[in-house]
Amino acid sequence: MEAIRVLVDYGLPFIPILTLVVFVHELGHFLVARYNGVKVEAFSIGFGPELFGWNDKSGTRWRIALLPLGGFVKMFGDTDAASTGSIDPSKLSPEEQKLSFHHKRVGQRAAIVFAGPAMNFLFAIVVMTALFSTVGEQSTPPIVKAVDENSAAASAGFAQGDVIRSIDGHRIERFEDMQRIVRENPGVALSVVVDRGGQELTLKAVPATHQVTDNFGSVHAFGQLGLLRPDETQTIRYNPLYAAWHSVTEIWDMSVMTLKSLGEIIIGARSTDDLGGVLRIAHMSGEVARSGIVTTLTFIALLSINLGLINLFPVPVLDGGHLMFYAAEALRGRPLGRRVQEFGSLMGLAAVMALMVFATWNDLVHIGVVARIASLFG
Repeated sequence: MEAIRVLVDYGLPFIPILTLVVFVHELGHFLVARYNGVKVEAFSIGFGPELFGWNDKSGTRWRIALLPLGGFVKMFGDTDAASTGSIDPSKLSPEEQKLSFHHKRVGQRAAIVFAGPAMNFLFAIVVMTALFSTVGEQSTPPIVKAVDENSAAASAGFAQGDVIRSIDGHRIERFEDMQRIVRENPGVALSVVVDRGGQELTLKAVPATHQVTDNFGSVHAFGQLGLLRPDETQTIRYNPLYAAWHSVTEIWDMSVMTLKSLGEIIIGARSTDDLGGVLRIAHMSGEVARSGIVTTLTFIALLSINLGLINLFPVPVLDGGHLMFYAAEALRGRPLGRRVQEFGSLMGLAAVMALMVFATWNDLVHIGVVARIASLFG
């Protein structure tokens, strides 16, 4: 009964959420491929045996497969779903070559590959714009709840109740805006405009430098002021035009933050516990589904951003790896050798599989499975 409850609570929300994000990604590949005259043989949601499907007028097989953990678009001329190989050109007629993915110009192939991640980002922008302009954005107001004694904020003259208006000319609408600027400027003098009882004051603050040493001995510095955020939250609703622009800036900030966090994990300045895989996504899907439609849509947008970003990593078998090969082809004037591409794809696949295994282990630890198994042995 426990297993059935877990499946219902987490598995059922996870499948449609992941399916939607994967569909958006593959739809990007499909639309740009068809625009460039490439014949698409199959559009698959999931891997493995086909559960059901249908053929459209252009001959594309739309299929739903058994394992709902991804998807692919197989184009004419590919020897596999990952586009790691192509059919021998001598076996294709001139008419067939016109429909083949591998016979398109390098720019066209790059556009088709890039369209998948681009569609994920575009989808996230649409969802977040709709949320920002209807429901609004929830954030923490830029009000000082308290000031730590002997902190940089205390030395600068901050007081409880101060409303932070701007930092070095940058408008502050959320407490999080202030935190980001301070974190990125350790030891740098900042001009902070605050509203204190209806009167605007300009304070000169120098964030204290907080240092972290990674596993390689490198020291990384972060700024800290010593301001305590308020407990309450605020909801800001934007007009559609600004909501769209705000969505773009938010997605950019999220992407930069994700890349920085990944870099910190690689160099050892951040714990690898933050790496999660399919099981953690399933767990989070169940949690957000119980929190309502707004939380679920926000999670879908975040998942779409991460899928698009990860696929742009320059790792063979991912979209970014293909783009890396095409960049080399554009510079050399000819494609890389078949063996080089095959070896790169093999190494990329090994790296992705290793990361998936590691992330799954983290998931098992995170949800308590490892501890439960360990308890059985005493």
